[in-house]
Amino acid sequence: MTPKEIPRRRTRRGRARPHRCVRARGVAGRTPQRPRSRPSTHPLLADLIRVLALERLERDLFRGESRDIGTAQVFGGQVIAQALGAACQTVDERTVHSLHAYFLRRGDVNAPIVYQVERARDGASFSSRRVSATQHGEEILNMAVSFQRPEQGFEHQFDMPDVPPPERLPSAHILAADADLHMPARLRKVLAREKPFEFRFADPLHFMLAVDAQCVQHLWFRAISRLPDDPYLHHCLLAYVSDYYLLSTAVRPHGLDLGRAAALAISVDHAVWFHRPARVDEWLLYAIDSPSASGARGFTRASIFTRDGRLIASTAQEGLMRAVPSAPLERSG
Repeated sequence: MTPKEIPRRRTRRGRARPHRCVRARGVAGRTPQRPRSRPSTHPLLADLIRVLALERLERDLFRGESRDIGTAQVFGGQVIAQALGAACQTVDERTVHSLHAYFLRRGDVNAPIVYQVERARDGASFSSRRVSATQHGEEILNMAVSFQRPEQGFEHQFDMPDVPPPERLPSAHILAADADLHMPARLRKVLAREKPFEFRFADPLHFMLAVDAQCVQHLWFRAISRLPDDPYLHHCLLAYVSDYYLLSTAVRPHGLDLGRAAALAISVDHAVWFHRPARVDEWLLYAIDSPSASGARGFTRASIFTRDGRLIASTAQEGLMRAVPSAPLERSG
């Protein structure tokens, strides 16, 4: 792949909503108004927006609830998105450009999560925040977030991989309903479960028979219905969905069959770099590869492209990866 010049494009601006990186006006500890979803927003997606709208307890202290998506713990993408939303509410008119998170303990779906934000630095161009997520008196995640004042400069990027468009690919629900596809019942249940995002796979699922799975995976995703125009909400939702299917790419080349020897793959750390604005209710391509697995850890990285080829974000994740007789499904779906 070779770098190419990227034309500058205007971004659509919408009304400010609670996820916008602006200090709450008024009395300290005031709870921000929850964002109102458009009438066309799917109920499942509207519920996710409500989950990401945190309750403000103090100036830099927030509380959030969780949703059960079928895993043994709180979905890691939810905690990342909520921590990012908390950090956003402590920054004035700057845009997030990167986050680096460490998962420390499994989250309890039935208990609230408290987010403490530390204002590490506010400089002329950059602001840094540290976020600690706590449950039952113990830290389950810590995260560093960096924000930047809007600024113009040099631009280049790699080309987008050449894969079929989403309209030519089956959805996860269609794959789950296809009785001719040989896959473990647990995987079929995961694919069939209703989610706030739709996924379409450009590569065969590696659990299918006679698949020569490589250390790469390409899939399209988008929110299941239209979203408000708030760019900071789109950042939080992109952080949320970025935790899907990363570690499963590291498992692909090892021929693990979930019906017999399952892969225990639990996220240890997760990073996102936001390069350009984009909407997550439009199709985005997730191009994932796994350069290495060693020391019982699998490493993955990915690029996220719009349909017209703009590179809008990059991600990286490392996780514990072991073959065990009866392992729970991995955190990232």
